[in-house]
This record gives sequence, structure tokens and C-alpha cells, in this order.
Amino acid sequence: METGIHELTAGYALDALDEDERSAYEAHLADCEHCQQELASFWTTTEALAVAASGPEPSMALRERILADVRAEPQNLVAFEPRRWRVAPVLGAAAAVAAVVALGIGLWASSLSSELDETRAALARAQAAAQLLVDPAAQTVALQQGTGRLVVDADGQAVLVVEGLEQAPAGKTYELWIVPGGDIAAASPAGLFPGRDGTEVVRLDGTVTAGDVVAVTVEAAAGADAPTTQPIVASDPV
Repeated sequence: METGIHELTAGYALDALDEDERSAYEAHLADCEHCQQELASFWTTTEALAVAASGPEPSMALRERILADVRAEPQNLVAFEPRRWRVAPVLGAAAAVAAVVALGIGLWASSLSSELDETRAALARAQAAAQLLVDPAAQTVALQQGTGRLVVDADGQAVLVVEGLEQAPAGKTYELWIVPGGDIAAASPAGLFPGRDGTEVVRLDGTVTAGDVVAVTVEAAAGADAPTTQPIVASDPV
């Protein structure tokens, strides 16, 4: 394979490749130990950066320290020409500004902490999916409905690779199901995903066992406890 394919690792990890690039890279990845190691290293480094960027959320004591510092400052003299010098009551305004700044910092830090938690969780899921896809012992199962494949490792952890699913309609989502013996009435939820143009790689929640079928239906945005529509994607039995 040409040298250029190796340069797609970062784009693949960040989900920044187009459909043709992603398909070519995945085909190359299965047999390229160098790219497998580089992809695993990329996830490790990115996760470390996310952790390093996080920190303890500022406490309420920060606001008090800022206010105390403001109160310790002498009152300022402000001149208004051609009138006489007069003392301006700026302390209250400064204290109010300091309080707003402290509150803003707290809200920003709380929001950032939540976003970082979500990012780390997404990185962990993507890393697990990537590792499963390159596992030489994993089983590849064809789809009987839809385009793509199901990859299942020896522990029953599974990743669905599906193509041609556009973003779910407004107010809807795609829901994964593990279907024992192909009996849709016994299906158990296995995760939600929004869909996208090109190739979608989704790690299932739950464990797949021999004879199970993995299916996808369109459901309300919050998901459902049981399928309410017919599957639009379904694998062969594992």
C-alpha cells in the first residue's frame, strides 16, 4: 500500500475521513501492524491530554478571595473637570464585577468538566472499538440486511460497521438491538447512535452470544425498551 495511507491514521481516529478514505484505511488497517500500533498510541495520547486538561472545579472560596482582595484596595479618586475632585464609590461596583467573574469561572469550570467527562467517555468507546476491529481473533459476521459487517471478539463484545445510514430524522435516533436467536420479540437494547453520511462504527452495549442477531431500528430520540419499527439493518446469526 502506498505511503500516503499511513498518514490517514490521525484523521481516522478523529472521524475526519470521507467515505472512500475510511474504507481504504480500514482495509489497510487489518494487515498493517504499524498503523495498528500508531492508532492505539494516538488514542492513548489524546486521552492523556484530555485528563491533563481537566482539574478540580474552583470552589466557592475563590469568590471570597477575589472579594477580599477587592475590599483591601483603597478607594479611588476620580476627577471630573471642570468640577472639584470627589471620591467615587467604586468599591461596590468592583465587588459586583468580582462576584460576577467568580461565578462565571465556576460555571465555566463546571461546564468544562462535564464536557471533558463526555470526551473521555467517547475516547474510551472509540478506542475500544478500534482495538476490537483490529483484533485478529475477532469474528466477522456479514449483514443479511444493510451494508457493512459485525465484528465480535471472543468475549462477545461487538462493533457494528454500517454504511449508507444518513443522519436520523429530527426527533429520531437509530437503536441497536441484540436479538437472541433472531426473535425480535426478545430483543434487548444495545445502544443509540445518530447516524451520519458515510461509514458508521458503533460499539454495542452488552454481550453477543452464539446464535444472536444484531439489528438496528429507527426509534424516538430517547430510545425504546423494545423495537417499535422493523429493522433496517440486521446481521446474520453470530
